[in-house]
Amino acid sequence: MYHVITGPLLWLSFGIFFIGCLTHVVLYVKNLDWELDRVSYTSHVAWGIKGALRSVCFWMTPYGTRSWRQKPLYSLMFYLLHVGGVLAPLFLSAHVVILNTRWGVSVPTLPGVVADVFTVGVIVAVVGLLIRRLIRAEVRALTTCREIGTLVIAVAPFVTGFIAYHQIGNSAFWTMAHILSGEMLLVAVPFTKLSHIVLFFCSRIQIGMDFGIKRGGMKSVGMPC
Repeated sequence: MYHVITGPLLWLSFGIFFIGCLTHVVLYVKNLDWELDRVSYTSHVAWGIKGALRSVCFWMTPYGTRSWRQKPLYSLMFYLLHVGGVLAPLFLSAHVVILNTRWGVSVPTLPGVVADVFTVGVIVAVVGLLIRRLIRAEVRALTTCREIGTLVIAVAPFVTGFIAYHQIGNSAFWTMAHILSGEMLLVAVPFTKLSHIVLFFCSRIQIGMDFGIKRGGMKSVGMPC
């Protein structure tokens, strides 16, 4: 069983993840309105790139935008989830060993304590976001079982990984559960709101280019707001 989930099932999960994410990007670009978007973007590339980089950088900077500053607690949970969700899996020592052993890829590793902090941060953030969805009426009205299920799928690899790493209970069981939940997360990304992993960059680049070119970014050279 272990060889199946770390072999064919793992490659299938990666295939669905990468093909699904690439499909989202292609469809996003393909569905841009030619007259409203693509012409101006291709005509003023330098201004567009400047606006796109500005948009992405400000939205990835903690409290870098007015929207983030208006919701400080939510912003904190958001960054805990996303920073920990990226750094812990990529630089956890156990994962790095697997990368090096199987594919010869060597990357820096996080100290165990730091990895634990990131992992617990992700779990706390997901719990906080779930509580927010349940107690705030404006968010609760938009919350369905699908959204709650997505949060559970997102946090499951971190919960099972934390238990397996610290050898709590049946280590073999939790290791298998960790691998399977990680593969489930990969498969879920293209089919749920987790697709914002790539669509965030698509939308921020588009909006940044839009403001950089058409909504004031080029006012000094005669472009209308």
